[in-house]
Amino acid sequence: MYSNDFFTGWLLIIILLLFLLIVIPTIFYLLALQRALEAVSVENRRMPPGQVWLSLIPVFNLVWMFIVVNRIAESFNAECNLLNIPTAEENPTQGIGNTKNILSLCTMIPIIGVLAGIAYLVCWIMHWVKVNEYKNLILANKDNIILEAEKGIFHH
Repeated sequence: MYSNDFFTGWLLIIILLLFLLIVIPTIFYLLALQRALEAVSVENRRMPPGQVWLSLIPVFNLVWMFIVVNRIAESFNAECNLLNIPTAEENPTQGIGNTKNILSLCTMIPIIGVLAGIAYLVCWIMHWVKVNEYKNLILANKDNIILEAEKGIFHH
């Protein structure tokens, strides 16, 4: 017969593995958000890059992630305008980012929470990819800065 110590040990290992499966991707995601904001010129940033890490604060993050998503999208919009990069949406990444955040809240609803969790995971990955795409697009077009005086001359 197995002792309680055996089951306690396995339970701790399972909890640790689940913790790592959640925390490690979250850290890389937040790092990607920070780097995306760092790619945006200082005058177009709507928040300091380091503030994305406030998302690690439990409960506070439920509201903070909406702020982070919106400010990153606004930063991308301003930077794309400065660099003359056409975008398909006014605030790039905002739609999928806020969808992800709403689904995150929906995971707390009994019964549909599991389905919302799956949809959240998909949207989380999509947001992560989209943020990286815009960061790379911005970095690739840093030489395209159009000054206000040039906008009046070349863009009627």
